[in-house]
Amino acid sequence: MNDWAAGTALWLGVLTSVSPCPLASNIAAISYIGKGIARPRRVLAAGVLYTLGRVVTYALLGWLLVTSLATVVGLSNNLQSVMNQLLGPVLMVAGLFLLELIRFNMGSLNLTAKLQERAGDWGLGGAAALGALFALSFCPVSAALFFGSLIPLAARSGSPIAMPMLYGLGTGVPVLAFAVVFSFGAQALSRTFQRITHLEVWARRVTGVVFILVGLYYTLNYVFEVFD
Repeated sequence: MNDWAAGTALWLGVLTSVSPCPLASNIAAISYIGKGIARPRRVLAAGVLYTLGRVVTYALLGWLLVTSLATVVGLSNNLQSVMNQLLGPVLMVAGLFLLELIRFNMGSLNLTAKLQERAGDWGLGGAAALGALFALSFCPVSAALFFGSLIPLAARSGSPIAMPMLYGLGTGVPVLAFAVVFSFGAQALSRTFQRITHLEVWARRVTGVVFILVGLYYTLNYVFEVFD
């Protein structure tokens, strides 16, 4: 795994975390776990454990998906060339999703209030559980980024665990920041949420354009062999 692949995985995680649906879920989880905790250190600890839960979940999911893909009969020997050919169209489709030129209302697997209450009763241990469960609550944008971008890149780079871990870390970095802000008051949390939501729109658009351009290059180079 090169620096470009690692940086891309981390950026995809950050972009996922500041997208409206995952961001709202992250804030809800940290806010609920931090409710009633007077000590800021415990709020921060909840953020760390929540992030760890996401990192482990994405690492396991990425490993299962990439290794399953690699063990398909007749595919493992040609995986490199196949991924080069598939990566271009996949990145272009993911870019169209990010630009909202393609929309698919798949909803999300939100936790029920009862389950959140039980996780809250577990104390800090519940933070890791919520992180793992929310990691599996894919919205359209997060699904496009994880399944349509990260997994093909992880398969192509031969990093079925490291890249998903970096992706999970990226999804947790803003959450840790919110855990710190939360300890200083809900009003500051609200202002920070509004600013990040505004920045997310432009970050998503820029990433979408980059994905389409890179996908177009891969398609022309590896599918149509224009540059050979």
